[in-house]
Amino acid sequence: MKKIILLSAFVFYLGSGVQAQGDGIQFETAPWAEILAKAAAEDKVIFVDAYTDWCGPCKKMTRDVFSRKEIADYYNATFVNVKMNMEKGEGPALAQKYKVKAYPTLLFLDGDGSVVHRAVGYHDSDNFMQLGNTAAVPGNRLSDLDKRYEFGDRSGKFLYDYTFARAEAMDGSHLKIAEEYLATEKDWGLERNLTFLFRFLETTDGKMFDYFVDNKQKFVDIFGETPVARKMQYLINSSIQDSVTENAVTQVERLYKKVYPQRAAELTSEYKMMYYLRAGDIPKYTDAAESHYKQFGTNDWESLNETAWNYFENADGKKDLKKAVKWAKKSVALDSNYYNTDTLAALYYKLGKHKKAIAAAENAITLAKQSGDDYTGTAEMLEMLRKL
Repeated sequence: MKKIILLSAFVFYLGSGVQAQGDGIQFETAPWAEILAKAAAEDKVIFVDAYTDWCGPCKKMTRDVFSRKEIADYYNATFVNVKMNMEKGEGPALAQKYKVKAYPTLLFLDGDGSVVHRAVGYHDSDNFMQLGNTAAVPGNRLSDLDKRYEFGDRSGKFLYDYTFARAEAMDGSHLKIAEEYLATEKDWGLERNLTFLFRFLETTDGKMFDYFVDNKQKFVDIFGETPVARKMQYLINSSIQDSVTENAVTQVERLYKKVYPQRAAELTSEYKMMYYLRAGDIPKYTDAAESHYKQFGTNDWESLNETAWNYFENADGKKDLKKAVKWAKKSVALDSNYYNTDTLAALYYKLGKHKKAIAAAENAITLAKQSGDDYTGTAEMLEMLRKL
């Protein structure tokens, strides 16, 4: 009799549409239409963990966050919880409907299926609990903040909070709101505003970037020299990385003159090389490279080696290849290692100087064995050269 009772309870549990998670969050497994109906009937918000099988942060949240008792107790009592693979079953249709493009996306929906709150990315236990608290209370939800904004609320405090809320959605909509918030502030030099600007500055266009450049030391005092330098370079790289038009060079020159006035000419010259290579205009690339090293030179072995290798892959004229040999040899002189010695061997091979190519290849393999680098490609080239 005891076995029959236990079995009946187990069958009832399986039929209830809930996925067992031990002490963790209990996720519904019923069809989506039934989940909506349940949420509407119980007047609860639906929490959807939108995930994929290949998403590492999704697995980490399942293992380290969803399993915590205090998290599970709150989410099980407050929400109808769903764990939805966005690439299987009903997932793809929901991903399209709710514009899920990054994982994990954490959705909070009402019984009608409308989004009341959302966030993207890994959240630790504290942040995930805070996210749930926000989503559970009308007035704090993203949908409520959206309505306030649509109805014209432009108070500084609201815009400040709204920027953070929209940033959690990771759809880019927060940038305009951040600018609107700062427009309400008379003193951008307050630490609160400097921190806000540093976090949300993502473009080289506009007053925020101009202020960042003109007041660089204020940011260095708070965040340090290295983070500020990284932020500056990230902004410049982001503004030019996808550009394939000639005015990109002019744009870069303008940025460098503003940010690094003393090195603007050299940095612009380096960018020209990268731009023409990316555009596939090899004649202009080789002209830019020759002009750059003639005017500015370099003691950076990596830069010399990269340029020499680009010549090996893209240039065919002996004149250009001989220049590349010169740069590769200088790179080796600065720091003899497997990579630049292998480049030198490849250039000699392409020039038809087989004895020099063999010697350089043998030296490259010796260096690779010392450093633990993979020299498979060099060994294959050496074997081919020895057969010539």
